[in-house]
Amino acid sequence: MAEVDLDALRRRLAAAEIADVAPLAGGASSLTFRGARFGQEVVIKVAPPGVEPVAHRDVLRQARIIKALAATRVPVPEVIWEDPGNPPLFVMSHVDGDCVEPLFDGVTTVPDLPERYRNACRAMAALHSVSPTDLGVDGEPVVDPVAEVDRWCDTLQTVDAALVPDWQGVRDALLRTAPPAMRPSVVHGDFRLGNLMSVGTRVNAIIDWEIWSIGDPRIDAGWFLINADADTYRRVPASPGLAPPTAELAQIYQDELGHEVGDLTWFSALACFKSASTWSLIVKHNRRRRSPRAELEAMVPTLPRLLARARSMVS
Repeated sequence: MAEVDLDALRRRLAAAEIADVAPLAGGASSLTFRGARFGQEVVIKVAPPGVEPVAHRDVLRQARIIKALAATRVPVPEVIWEDPGNPPLFVMSHVDGDCVEPLFDGVTTVPDLPERYRNACRAMAALHSVSPTDLGVDGEPVVDPVAEVDRWCDTLQTVDAALVPDWQGVRDALLRTAPPAMRPSVVHGDFRLGNLMSVGTRVNAIIDWEIWSIGDPRIDAGWFLINADADTYRRVPASPGLAPPTAELAQIYQDELGHEVGDLTWFSALACFKSASTWSLIVKHNRRRRSPRAELEAMVPTLPRLLARARSMVS
């Protein structure tokens, strides 16, 4: 990924009276910077230069959904300024909090993590309760369960087959058992604790909207549930002090929506398939680096287990 010309970026942002611009860690699809405006900290998302700002690199599309959700009860940052220049960027308010993924990164010092998970479920239900038509985003293509399977197959076809043995068999099992689609909603695409800015148990904002879509809300729910399950990645010993049982979280989600939600096991299987796909791509890119990161290569043994788990859920 090409680097942003920091001096040029600072000149552009000066038009919006933003100063003290400096890079922030993280951000694979877009580049993230911090700055200050009228004494208040802000966050800047910039499309990577040198490549077309489309799909997950389309930062103005991210700004669009954040602005659309601002008038709802879904917690999001405030979009302050947008610039469609080269590369495109937008500026949003800084939201207090931290974003940790306890069952993956092992950060367990946050007080009352189980209640943060419960509140995350409530935030997810709030998102899925909003009508895409009311938000003005109903013109987006609708992603149904089968299309979501196909999406991750496209990625799996590009990686070393040895990383993901017999992924085609898992694909076939998912397609044979795919449930009918639910009424579409806004789907974040990567809804988990690590993409929520939280203080204590309170969720202050949902962040990282790179792959949002309109589709079956259970795509988010299945992803959230596998990331709240210590048995998915087995990086942290299961403990009642970290996350509630996934059955409890699923029930909270349904209670908040006000109706039953079927086939969550199938969507959890889909999430395991998606995880194997995304991590195999990360490993592929990591192996091409001049100095591959050991912690990414260490995920390799997990990939066949994710596929086996997905198959067992739908068998």
